Amino acid sequence: MKFPLALLAALGCSMALAQPPATQPQPPSAAASDTQTPTKGELKAMREFKMLDFNGDGKLSRSEVVLFPRLSAAFDEADTDHDNYVSYAEVRAFAAKYRAERERSRAAEHDLASRAPGAGPSKDQRSE
Repeated sequence: MKFPLALLAALGCSMALAQPPATQPQPPSAAASDTQTPTKGELKAMREFKMLDFNGDGKLSRSEVVLFPRLSAAFDEADTDHDNYVSYAEVRAFAAKYRAERERSRAAEHDLASRAPGAGPSKDQRSE
């Protein structure tokens, strides 16, 4: 069952690296026709979204993610307009939020590790 976790992580990372959402939410097919060229991360995220969008309606339903427990668990949080579907724009926003939380967590862990007894002087202190 590592595939769903890997897919969620890849989708989240790809989308977090993607460009900020346009003012009008667009389905993945329309996003590719923007005047700006999509990044590699954006293209990968669109492919993964389309892979999960089994019926091709441009949004993910609960039934489309039911086989992926981690995606199902995150569904309510990602469905910000509570219409029981997760649009591409909602997935992008969720991915950006996930990435920001992950970066804050890593920074906090790094900060704690640098303050731990026996951690030695910091790089700045060694150069003095």
